[in-house]
Amino acid sequence: MEKILVTGGTGYIGSHTAVELIESGYDVIIADNLSNSNIEVLDGIQQITGTRPGFEQIDLCYRELVFKLFEKYAGIKAIIHFAAYKAVGESVEKPLDYYHNNLASLINLLYAMQKFNQPGLVFSSSCTVYGQPDILPVTESAPIKQALSPYGNTKQISEEIIADTIAAIKNLKAISLRYFNPVGAHKSGLIGELPLGVPLNLVPFVTQTVAGIRDKLKVFGNDYNTPDGSAVRDYINVTDLAKAHVVAVQRLLNNKNKTRYEVFNLGTGNGVSVLEIIGAFEKATGEKVPYEIVGRRAGDIEKVWADTSFANKELGWKAATSLEETLASAWKWETYIRSKMKNKA
Repeated sequence: MEKILVTGGTGYIGSHTAVELIESGYDVIIADNLSNSNIEVLDGIQQITGTRPGFEQIDLCYRELVFKLFEKYAGIKAIIHFAAYKAVGESVEKPLDYYHNNLASLINLLYAMQKFNQPGLVFSSSCTVYGQPDILPVTESAPIKQALSPYGNTKQISEEIIADTIAAIKNLKAISLRYFNPVGAHKSGLIGELPLGVPLNLVPFVTQTVAGIRDKLKVFGNDYNTPDGSAVRDYINVTDLAKAHVVAVQRLLNNKNKTRYEVFNLGTGNGVSVLEIIGAFEKATGEKVPYEIVGRRAGDIEKVWADTSFANKELGWKAATSLEETLASAWKWETYIRSKMKNKA
């Protein structure tokens, strides 16, 4: 079996991608420092797939530890790099943490790829690189605008670092996947998004509010230039997103990439507002979401959604799961994890 390294693999998107990789016949090695995830995620991956991936608790910001990881797991065929801090609002408050963690970890991986001759990288990027696009839906050729948050800037800088490295080191190749807003959970309800502390993303805050963990959901702004005044995003099912990473790995391993550095948008192609998410969740689950309108949040973009036609054509991939099915899976995961915590208490 071909060996794939998944950094940040106990995290939200990483764990779902690990499942899809294992089910596609790959040998998965997860590297994670558990700063925003839980080791028990490995149990969920094993329950779903029947296979427990290899795991190393490691901070990728230390280069010598990264080199030791590659020495221990010789023969890694490709890397999927998720490990990063990812909250827009928090990045505004803690910019140095974001620049250090997100950039140093990537640079160390690229050094390791060069040293150990591991040629293929799939990078977890973001639609935040586009800032507030002039034209919607946004295509891969849209201009990269000044980032509205340190988090977004780390993704822009990371892509520049990758492009420069690929240009300089001829045996390396990479694919950056710019995704929009991942939501939902695995259909089994055994893995999902479980932030440590107060959620910084919309859907887990919705589910925790309905579960009684939070008093009210805060809707940041109702005065945007959108149909209902709340911010609009492209919400993509996390399993659909994970499947795209498998396709990207296969593209690199089979030398199907058209250039040594490629970029793809991953989304549904539909813009949905925060208030529409609340309505869709209530319809999918029958649960009422208590919420209040508050002021806009620093760093937030007004509206963005993807033109996915390039990814659909080139990768042969398309988001397939409905929004209501996705939100129902998020609630299934929330009820599962709360039941599990209650049984432990």
